Amino acid sequence: MVRELLSLGPDVVVSNSNVVTTLLQSEVRTIPLVFVSVSDPIGSGFVTDLARPTGNVTGFANFQPTMGSKWLDILRQVAPQVENVGLLLHPEPPNIGYLVSAEAAAASFNIKLVGLAVQSGAEIEGVLAKFAAERSAGLIVAPNVVTFANSDLIIGLAAQHRLPAIYPFAFYAKAGGLISYGFDAVAQFQQGAEYVNKLLRGARPTDLPVQYPTKFDVVVNLKTAKALGLTIPESFLSLADEVLE
Repeated sequence: MVRELLSLGPDVVVSNSNVVTTLLQSEVRTIPLVFVSVSDPIGSGFVTDLARPTGNVTGFANFQPTMGSKWLDILRQVAPQVENVGLLLHPEPPNIGYLVSAEAAAASFNIKLVGLAVQSGAEIEGVLAKFAAERSAGLIVAPNVVTFANSDLIIGLAAQHRLPAIYPFAFYAKAGGLISYGFDAVAQFQQGAEYVNKLLRGARPTDLPVQYPTKFDVVVNLKTAKALGLTIPESFLSLADEVLE
């Protein structure tokens, strides 16, 4: 599909996710490539410098590796009874960063945290069913094509197994997930379109720095909280950007 796309002679190519960006980068050599919502662009080999990316690639990243500890802290605030937390992730290098930071924070919170690695959607149901048997269990879902494509399945399984869960994008909470903490993915695509406009007007990828989000939103689904028997603290609700009744 990549080769077919390039045979059409595009002036700029836009990619979403690490998987797609890796495939495109291996084929795109002479035209600008703008990525959107990728993890760890330096560690993934897309660029060597964020401020002045060399070559023909630039774009927008999603979360710093330290976000794993923030997701865990939010879960601890809304579900203080949780003692065992699973971080559902595809085991690619950027996601390991989330796991490492969450593990470091878990030690100070007296929480046991484990990585729940899945290579495909077919593994998710079995992995979550096994983990849900743990005492006082909770869940963090890391961003990845696999978790994104199986979002409805994950939300349903979290409800079935009564797992308080934190998600990386607002659409999870709006579809029935407990809480999301993440950036506005739609806005980031709009930023990507601005980069495309600049490139088509003569800018070079080296002129356009790789950017991380600067604003993160909290979305709380109170209906899901009630179904799980959770009372979200008023102090937390007052900080939420959107509360779904």
